[in-house]
Formats: sequence, structure tokens, C-alpha cells
Amino acid sequence: MHLKNIRLKQFKNYQKAEVQFSTDINCFVGINGSGKTNLLDAIHYLCLTKGAINGVDQLNVLHDQEFFTVFGDFDLEGKEIEVRCIFESGKKKQLLQNGKAIEKMSEHVGLLPIVMIAPDDTMLIKDGSEERRRFFDNMLCQMDKQYLEKLVRYQHFLKQRNALIKQFADRGRWEKSHVEPYDREIIVLSQFLAAARNAFLEEYLPLLQEYYAIISDNHEAVSITYETTCLDGNFPNEFLQNAQRDFILKRTNMGIHKDDFVFEIGGYPIKKFGSQGQQKSFVIALKLAQFQIFLTHKKTKPVLLLDDIFDKLDDNRIEKLMKLVADHRFGQLFITDARPERSKAILSEIGAESRFFLIEDGGVSLWNT
Repeated sequence: MHLKNIRLKQFKNYQKAEVQFSTDINCFVGINGSGKTNLLDAIHYLCLTKGAINGVDQLNVLHDQEFFTVFGDFDLEGKEIEVRCIFESGKKKQLLQNGKAIEKMSEHVGLLPIVMIAPDDTMLIKDGSEERRRFFDNMLCQMDKQYLEKLVRYQHFLKQRNALIKQFADRGRWEKSHVEPYDREIIVLSQFLAAARNAFLEEYLPLLQEYYAIISDNHEAVSITYETTCLDGNFPNEFLQNAQRDFILKRTNMGIHKDDFVFEIGGYPIKKFGSQGQQKSFVIALKLAQFQIFLTHKKTKPVLLLDDIFDKLDDNRIEKLMKLVADHRFGQLFITDARPERSKAILSEIGAESRFFLIEDGGVSLWNT
């Protein structure tokens, strides 16, 4: 799979831009703040109907404007797909495939697989459990439509149940008959989604370990432990018995929204015991394993976005990653770098076919290397 071109209007800092891409490596160069990452974000929009940097559509409109458009043409294993994403203030976002409106954004998710490696990815390790759940849920949603549908359904019932609980707390009494329908849905959906996460991890973990070994020269053993109560045999009863605690705290305190994925190195949490270098290696391995599992399930190489990685990684990790690129493990790549000569030297060294674009003043032009 590859993205042939992209056309932007009033998206972030771009008044208007149109770019034709290489099927191999595309490198966006320019000073910091020029809009290199914004181009990656536009590609993310085309694949997943939302930005990777900011999920609020309104904040991605050019200042003092009312709408943005992002258009792009893909080649998906010989099949031409034109994607149009249109957002206008105060209106519902529109998505079109080959001119046909897509009613539910979820119908598009997973069609065009994409993986992004960015400087703040270490937040997967350093932040709370919500970030890690989101990472695994995003993978599962791109691979499994049923998982996506049930997750959306779960989030709907959880929101409704929490609203009810707050009403109960304000009134000072628990109304069991009102909350029972939500209890049934959340219990069943929690069990299904937790089982899917657990099964997915069994397939994903060996890929993570393989890539971590490559990036780190086999220095340490890594693993992931999925922590959940939803697969316990007594989970339904425990959920119902937790009603009093929910009433006191004014929210639902059991379910898959409380799960966590614990990243481990040498049998200990990497969040506490991993060095900065080990954490960076772990995050890269997470994303490369994501790439591999998408390739296995989708039968096409995802688009790979590498945002500012040459500044954030040491020479050894850059070398390991570029060797994988040179071995043609990946398909189409998009790379950002504030130092064009560095990118040129790195890509020339591995003999990679590449196209460079200079980003400046809200414009995009070919950069002659």
C-alpha cells in the first residue's frame, strides 16, 4: 500500500498545498515549527479519520478559517482509493471514499493501516494506564471490526451508567432497576473485550520481543502483563457487589476501562526500572511489532510515519532502525527532520530511494539533494 499524493486546504498552518509522493521514502525537512509534523498528521487523518497530534478537529483548522479539507489518493494492492476528509465548524465531519460518503467513521478505520513513531511515544511507558489501553485498542480496532463496534458500544453504556450514578448520588439513593440494563451490557462487553485483548497479546508479544532484541542487541528480556479482573470467573458478581463503592465515588470502578498493560524488563516494570535508552528501545519495538502484526493481518505493508526520530534516538538505535529499512522490511516511509543534510547522509548510506521536500512558510517544495 502507498499514498500517491495529498492535497490540503486550510489544514493547520497550510493555506493550500499539494504533494506527489515517492512509493519508497519521503523526507520532510525544514526548521522546527515549519509544519513537517502537520503533514504527517494529515496523512494520519486520511487513514484513521483523526489526527495523531490533536483529536479535536476544530483545533486543526487554519487560524481564522472555518473549515479544512484533506484529500489523498492511495494504491491499496492495485486498487485505487481516493479519500476525502472535510471538516467545517459547527457541522459533522465528512469522509468520502471514491466520492461515496461514509456514514460511520468506524467503517473506514482499518482499511488503510498506518503506524507512527513520534518523540512523545515514551508517554506510553511514563503515563497512566489510559495511554496503554488506547494504544492496544487502536491496534485492535484497525484489525477487528467487531472489536471496534463492541468497544464503541461499551463506551456508550459506560457513559450512560456513570451519568445515572451521579444522579443517584445527587438524590441520595441507589435505584437498582434503572441501572440493571447497563450492568448487564457492561459485564458482557467487558468479558468479550478483555478476552480479545488477552488473545491479541499472545500474538503480539513474540513480535515485540523479536524487535526489541534487534534494537537492543539482545541485552535484556522484555514482556507485557495484561492486568484485568474481567476474565475472573466471579467478575459478574464482583461487579454487581461493587455498586456501593460506585455510588460513593460517583463512577463505575470495574470493567475493561480499568485494565492496564504492564511493560516489563528483566521481570520488573520498565516504567520504574528501565533506563531512558531501554525505554526508547521498548517503544520502538512496540511500534515495529504493530507494523508487523498489521502486515500479517492486512496482507499489506502499512504506511510508516517517523517523526523527528533522528533527533531523539542515539546513533546505535538509528543504525538498527535504518538497517531494517535497508532490508526492505517496510513499505512507504515518511520521515521528518530539521537537519536535511543529516537525513541525506543517513539515507544515502543505506542506499535508499528517497524524495526530499522542503517545508517553509506554509508551503511544500521539492528539495534537491
